[in-house]
Amino acid sequence: MKLHVIIDQDEAGYFVAEVPALPGCLSQGKTPEEAVANIKEAIEGWLEVMEAKHPIDPSRLVEVAV
Repeated sequence: MKLHVIIDQDEAGYFVAEVPALPGCLSQGKTPEEAVANIKEAIEGWLEVMEAKHPIDPSRLVEVAV
């Protein structure tokens, strides 16, 4: 799965990573590399929680490329 991640530096100097396609999926790190590693973990957790709330029916999945 590929997702766009936006990384910005905040006022305190931390790098904040956000996934626009996954509401509320945020993380941070002291370096851009740490922020990327942390957001990967956050994405996995976000998907796990959402799947537990709403189980995914594989027969209804459709892949779309743009």
